[in-house]
Amino acid sequence: VIIASLTISAVLVFFIVPLTIVFFIYLTNILLLIYQRNNEVKADPLSDVWDSVRKTIASFWDIYARIWHGYELHGVENLPEGPGILVYYHGAIPIDYLYFLSRLFLWKKRLCLSVADHFVFRLPGLKLLLGVTGVIPGTREECLVALKNGYLVSISPGGVREALFSDESYQLMWGNRKGFAQVALEAKVPIIPMYTQNVREGYRMFKERRFFRQLYESTRLPFTPPYGGLPVKFRTYIGKPIPYDPNITTEELVEKVCKGKFLFSFQTKTAVQALISKHQTIPGNIWKALLERFDKRRK
Repeated sequence: VIIASLTISAVLVFFIVPLTIVFFIYLTNILLLIYQRNNEVKADPLSDVWDSVRKTIASFWDIYARIWHGYELHGVENLPEGPGILVYYHGAIPIDYLYFLSRLFLWKKRLCLSVADHFVFRLPGLKLLLGVTGVIPGTREECLVALKNGYLVSISPGGVREALFSDESYQLMWGNRKGFAQVALEAKVPIIPMYTQNVREGYRMFKERRFFRQLYESTRLPFTPPYGGLPVKFRTYIGKPIPYDPNITTEELVEKVCKGKFLFSFQTKTAVQALISKHQTIPGNIWKALLERFDKRRK
């Protein structure tokens, strides 16, 4: 009984915050269904009819972000007035991205459409929430239509693979994914890099990954559970946009985004490394990230 109690306690300590986030996400979908039924709403989930409930959802997550992670968002002025593609690093849990979406909607009343992995759409009971928050499968055609309609579209080229197998070294795991660059060139829109400081210190994956890597590559399903949820400091930085250039190739555009992806769009590796050194300890340090909650001078 004692061993079982200690085991359960350890599991709760490791997974209580990620499980709480999952609970809140499903609770949000239930509240959306209640709202839809009581108000007999049949409009397109992306229409303005849903803005009032979107504001409520965004307010809840923004309060959570402020309390648990002292969340800050920097560089909103770098977002174009019109369409563009946001490219970001994918943490173990993209809760920082949810914080960004919430604050963007509260500050600018802008809805950023989010490209998600196919497995997300197979999760039961989230259809309405995905629709109202603008989550899309991310085919080339859908992204082009969204950009043509003036939306911001966000994507993490590393996706689930980066979430599962990157670590506190903040290694990019894009592989050969260049589709986002091709879409940007076809739509003639800028690419905007984005990165959240300490996202790997908040939530991590277990170190032993060979088996889970093989399992993921064969099934494309994320079997590795994230753990943690420590109230470390989160700061999201939106970098300067990389403008559309008709003379640039897809490979050159990908290289530019890789170089400037973490914080701002710098053209040299030295400049990017200096910026990362300024804003992110490599490898990540949990204690340092926790202490940054009390550092009022750092911006």
